[in-house]
Amino acid sequence: MKKMIFMLFSCAIAFAANAQNANQYRADVIVYGGTSAAVTAAVQTVRQGKTVIVVSPDKHLGGLTSGGLGFTDTGNKSVIGGLAREFYHRIYMYYDKPETWKWQKKEAYGNKGQGTPAMDGAERTMWIFEPHVAEQVFEDFVKENNLKIYRDEWLDRQSGVVKKDSRIVSIKTLKGKTFTGKVFIDATYEGDLMAAAGVKYHVGREANSVYGEEWNGIQAGVFQHGHYFQKNISPYKIEGDPKSGLLPYVNAEKIGRNGEGDNKIQAYCFRMCLSENPENRIPFARPVGYDPSKYELLARVYKAGWTETFNKYDPIPNKKTDTNNHGPFSTDFIGQNYDYPDATYERRRQIIREHELYQKGLMYYLQNDEHVPQDVRTEMQKWGLPKDEFKDNGGWPHQIYVREARRMLGKEVMTENETLGKKAVNQSVGMGSYSLDAHNAQRYVKEDGFVQNEGDIGVHPKTPYAISYASLVPKKEECQNLLVPVCLSASHIAYGSIRMEPVFMILGQSAASAAVQAIDSKIAVQDVDYARLRAQLLKDKQKLEFAAP
Repeated sequence: MKKMIFMLFSCAIAFAANAQNANQYRADVIVYGGTSAAVTAAVQTVRQGKTVIVVSPDKHLGGLTSGGLGFTDTGNKSVIGGLAREFYHRIYMYYDKPETWKWQKKEAYGNKGQGTPAMDGAERTMWIFEPHVAEQVFEDFVKENNLKIYRDEWLDRQSGVVKKDSRIVSIKTLKGKTFTGKVFIDATYEGDLMAAAGVKYHVGREANSVYGEEWNGIQAGVFQHGHYFQKNISPYKIEGDPKSGLLPYVNAEKIGRNGEGDNKIQAYCFRMCLSENPENRIPFARPVGYDPSKYELLARVYKAGWTETFNKYDPIPNKKTDTNNHGPFSTDFIGQNYDYPDATYERRRQIIREHELYQKGLMYYLQNDEHVPQDVRTEMQKWGLPKDEFKDNGGWPHQIYVREARRMLGKEVMTENETLGKKAVNQSVGMGSYSLDAHNAQRYVKEDGFVQNEGDIGVHPKTPYAISYASLVPKKEECQNLLVPVCLSASHIAYGSIRMEPVFMILGQSAASAAVQAIDSKIAVQDVDYARLRAQLLKDKQKLEFAAP
């Protein structure tokens, strides 16, 4: 009997040990995130001969690149190299197959891109694509490189990061899995690992005085896109009567002075993929919780003569669109995301649900409400969600457009002075070129009693600019084995340019190369030999300087 009890006890101990070991994982590099940067970081790590594990909160890989943003913000495509260019080459190869063109002939598509042709035959790249094609390219990367991906694994932000001597030892997820590594890469849009590791960061807009900038902070009266009220529109429930109260989504607080900082962040939205093909269209139903009064400002905009409803229905292949915000009242849910960066997972889910309801309600309103001009309603009724995109989510994108969340306060901070060429950048690990592009951060009441939007900026750099390696790493005393290629160290307005998906892929790859070299040399990421890193990046066809044609 004693022998049996001993055997049972031994088995129980062995079972518990095995169960514990089953939740323990180890690799040279641990990448946290499921974005495009996460995938390129993982691929680069494997190609450099190191082991890697991707711990992804997301079930679908690719972030916004596979989440609806198919009309790529390329900027100057000549400075997009490495794995990013390989991604767009693979997109080209997909659309070179006749069977990819299911709903439309290739010749009928046209070739419109954002500042570049959609299909570049000479370079064999394609910059405009459907979400499911982008996701398949990322999954091809996973399969070909035998990447280990743990999906739907969320970092325990309270106690899941173990550090010793300014180094992360391991991270734990809410499901109890522990991942131990030598170097960690935070490739999330939110910067959750960075924050949980005790690295300092900023949320909101800095005052211009902080970094000697011109375009940061509050920018009331600056209209560089068309996303503002061009005519006088009353913000009150009863037009012209302040006592009646404000309409929904108008900020009651008095606006600050231009150039001052605040805690506001640019608006989020879903980049909806829409279809006008009756065979591939899910109509917009009246959403639960729909309230037409929430769109009264838009009714007044139409009443004032606005006619630009369809100006950002950008065409992607197979009779679909990448539909973005356009005009004074559109898909951007202005002012409804301020607490998102530091919010709990549950609060973030609530914010995301509110954005989804707002946009679905907006689409239903545009198709059905009598306050919308009849010609707009008739055209809108042709559009719906595509049946063959986001199939597990009813055609709705699985990724909200987190245009900006936390931004690290790293070893160096990229500012508008670097992006606009006023200040030289040392130790380039990639390049940006898109305009300093910030969407509206608030909707407020002007002193004359009319409504206006604020925060929409678009300043174009004269030439592409370098992004410093020092902006990818924290201060050494805070963490010595973490790289942050997405929530990197940049001011609000500089991040407005850097935050483009091709750049995230570039920086993900460069971060991985640095991680490998830090491991090989057994040093902190801050001490990586730049000359050696540069040689590797150039070998991998990254673009580090701009040569004017």
